[in-house]
Amino acid sequence: MDNRLKQPVVLTRIQKLIGERMLKAKQSKPCFYIELKADVTELMALRPKLRKSLGVKITTNAFFIRALSIAVKKYPLMAGGLDGDNIIIADAINVGFAVNSPAGLVVPVIKNADEKTLAEIAGLEQSLTEKARSNKLTLAEMEGETIALSNLGAYGIDSFVGIVPLPTSAILAVGNAVPMTIPKDGKAITQKMVSLCLAVDRRIIDEVYAAKFLNTICEQLQNPQQLV
Repeated sequence: MDNRLKQPVVLTRIQKLIGERMLKAKQSKPCFYIELKADVTELMALRPKLRKSLGVKITTNAFFIRALSIAVKKYPLMAGGLDGDNIIIADAINVGFAVNSPAGLVVPVIKNADEKTLAEIAGLEQSLTEKARSNKLTLAEMEGETIALSNLGAYGIDSFVGIVPLPTSAILAVGNAVPMTIPKDGKAITQKMVSLCLAVDRRIIDEVYAAKFLNTICEQLQNPQQLV
């Protein structure tokens, strides 16, 4: 057996900060988790067409951010927070989305996402992602998050459970679009399905409310023309 001491890996400042915040969030928020799968076959086929018509690259993340913001508008408690014995609903729907950067995981925020078109969200997502990966995000661009999104589909992950960040009461974790055989109109067909897993702070939101919220997101994604 090799008993030599291994070279320690020193945490960066941002890794230490993220770790501390995630630990505090996990310890302080009593969460439950629900999941369903959305058929994104039409959405995936629509993306390249929109790039030509809208003049901007439309990622799947842009659809998720748009659908998430619309659903929060319908179910505002999803952007609520505790203040003593009161629930305070945020005055803006600001979607934070996780980006892997050289400094570690960072979360740019698209402010007032419900007031923006799909093309506007796509443009902001692209510019914020580029800034995150160049370590050029400002503090203002990472503040104000009222609901969170984490997407690991690009890394081949089918499904996962997210940790609700401290400023929010919910996070939507999105997996890869996977071909699955499902029944439709009495036939077996293969569609592209994506896992949507919602982690929720139970002190603020109950299971039925969260289920309705998640189903609304699913319905939006399965009818992507409504999001354009």
